[in-house]
Amino acid sequence: MKRVAVYCGSASPEDPRYLALASDVGRTLAERGIGVVYGGGRLGLMGAVAGGALAAGGEVIGVIPEALVGSEVAHHGCTELRVVSGMHERKRAFTDLSDGFLTIPGGVGTMDELWEAVSWAQLGYHAKPVGLLNAFGFYDHLLAFNRHMIEVGFIRPAHAGIIIAEHELDLLLARMAAHEPHTPIFAMKAHDL
Repeated sequence: MKRVAVYCGSASPEDPRYLALASDVGRTLAERGIGVVYGGGRLGLMGAVAGGALAAGGEVIGVIPEALVGSEVAHHGCTELRVVSGMHERKRAFTDLSDGFLTIPGGVGTMDELWEAVSWAQLGYHAKPVGLLNAFGFYDHLLAFNRHMIEVGFIRPAHAGIIIAEHELDLLLARMAAHEPHTPIFAMKAHDL
């Protein structure tokens, strides 16, 4: 993986572990020669990821909608800052520019990005690894719900492994690097669906 899209929150939770985690993720990716593609913000976990990667000499490409640039939240210290018209263009750029997706703790926007990456993988719009860093057990309930969707039958067996979840970044990156694409819906016949 030469570049990874990092999905995370723009908020700064009171618990300092979250900002430290985000900074460590950016630094680790940079030290491994993996560029960061992210939401282009300077606040919260977003800013910490970018700051960690930049401090370690890494490439950081921010992709931010015009409306947020006007709100003075853009990180102008990125290697490259791409300004797009809206959220759909932003998420498309994440997919086009990256070789995989790495989700760390975040809120509603982070969930939107994660589930779109999962949905697009399931359909066949991309065949890239979708990693979820379940630091501090943050995503325990989400992973339980994902298992529930699999058990009930809303996620096909062929797609049950799309989300690659780990508690530790090193193990997650190793699993993402070893990712084997699954059979997407676009390649299935009606009897497989």
